[in-house]
Amino acid sequence: MDALKNQIKEHEGYVNTVYKDSLGKRTVGYGHLCVEDHWEDNKKYDQEYLNSIFEEDFNNACGIAKKLIGDISLKQSSKEVIIEMCFQLGYRVAKFKKMWEALKQEDYVTASKEMLDSRWFQQTPLRCKKLAGKMWRE
Repeated sequence: MDALKNQIKEHEGYVNTVYKDSLGKRTVGYGHLCVEDHWEDNKKYDQEYLNSIFEEDFNNACGIAKKLIGDISLKQSSKEVIIEMCFQLGYRVAKFKKMWEALKQEDYVTASKEMLDSRWFQQTPLRCKKLAGKMWRE
């Protein structure tokens, strides 16, 4: 899981102050959405603290992925793709209905195409392309 964590950190980037993401939402650290009230603008947060927030977010993404995957048999690389999607999108990954149908059929090529046919692709095309490639290649 360390490789997956490092990949997510690379894709998210790291900022130790609150900033606005590509959708204009307040974010900090490794892509942590500032939904809690305690985040202050213009304050520099300690990396150790933000790493602990990342670990919580990662564990949350793993839990969401596990629920969404359910009893679908997936290869490890595809599970990792789903975890990263959940890290970025949360439960909205459930809305990828055609992707899930393809995964149930072990059709990883169609699943990857469905990932690219999304608003998510429009928002983060490079990340989406990389993960779609990982879905069917590895």
